Amino acid sequence: MILSGKDDKNNSIISINSGAGGTEAQDWTEILFRMYIRWAERRGYNNSDIIDIQYGDEAGIKSVTFSIKGEYAYGYLKSETGVHRLVRISPFNANGKRHTSFASVAVYPEISKEININIDESDIRVDVFRASGAGGQHVNKTSSAVRITHMPTGIIVSCQQEKSQHRNREIALKVLMSRLYKLEESKLDEKKKEIHNNQSEIAWGNQIRSYVMHPYQMVKDHRTDYEKGNITAVLDGDIQEFIEKILIN
Repeated sequence: MILSGKDDKNNSIISINSGAGGTEAQDWTEILFRMYIRWAERRGYNNSDIIDIQYGDEAGIKSVTFSIKGEYAYGYLKSETGVHRLVRISPFNANGKRHTSFASVAVYPEISKEININIDESDIRVDVFRASGAGGQHVNKTSSAVRITHMPTGIIVSCQQEKSQHRNREIALKVLMSRLYKLEESKLDEKKKEIHNNQSEIAWGNQIRSYVMHPYQMVKDHRTDYEKGNITAVLDGDIQEFIEKILIN
């Protein structure tokens, strides 16, 4: 009964973007990425693919888009959409000062081919570029990565997962279809529109959940007031209770 939304059974596409906090926020983005991968493994969703990733200049990840495939993956993860706040002693500050970092999470359902979303070729611009990586041998030497801009909406998606430019274009179009589908759906519901367009500033005052490592350890969801003291377990993927509290709220 809880997971009864028309898209709840679908696979999910997740985008995480670093916000206020520079290198700290980029490190926090990478921690969140690992948290969701570990959650997926705990749930038995062992088929997760990175669609696009932009590494930080010094450490961490600026942004990452990835899929988690499995029954009801979207139904569970849709409640994770929003700003996530981390408070800790900075590992990047020699003075050991406390630092607050932010990252935004957006979750979309993967849309099956049976759902009719028409994309006019004249409405999109396709750019190709070299895939980025951590450096050295991981950097692609050919322009196989693809970036698609949907000009009527301004939505930009990219993919550098595959070595084939054709395959990257196909995956990027699939992500674009998912985002356009949610955009159209959200026009019927102002609340969904606010959530999925994710236009709020990735900074103080907009967070849905806080992860505090100093001066005490606590993870708190500000929508339900549910708290958990074992932050290590939470960051290792133990977020199911937070998800279920939202679902039954």
